Amino acid sequence: MWQDALAEFQNTFSVVPVGAAMARLLTAVVLGGLIGIEREWRHKPAGLRTHILVCVAACLFVILGLEISQLDFGQDDQQRQDPLRMIEAVTAGVAFLAAGLIFTAKGQVKNVTTGASLWLAGAVGLGCGAGQMPLAALATGIVVSVIFLLRQLERLWGTH
Repeated sequence: MWQDALAEFQNTFSVVPVGAAMARLLTAVVLGGLIGIEREWRHKPAGLRTHILVCVAACLFVILGLEISQLDFGQDDQQRQDPLRMIEAVTAGVAFLAAGLIFTAKGQVKNVTTGASLWLAGAVGLGCGAGQMPLAALATGIVVSVIFLLRQLERLWGTH
């Protein structure tokens, strides 16, 4: 039983090699961060962390779409499930929940990063469901590091 569980984490990427996935996810961090920095400088409610989370989530959804499209969903004469529709359903549902977390109180928008991280968690869950635990773990490690490190930088800059 434990051997089967451990084998799931040794799953290899079928379409996007792990190095390419890492490069894509880290590029999403950098590019999303560039947009977020501009938003931080302008004191907008969705700043650095939020933009990075959304950008990484979108990148992960595309990589997962590529990976999920390679899964066997039955013979031609059997009912087939469309993997992209699964992703669409999860992203729409989680985005709806995430939007519900965001609110305005006394003229300030709250919980934008939490909404974005919830959306990203949906992408991570899709990755786990697709058997892409290494990809999901890679994205999770990047995002948790980004959230933690940027909070420290925001404290140093006095923006949080």
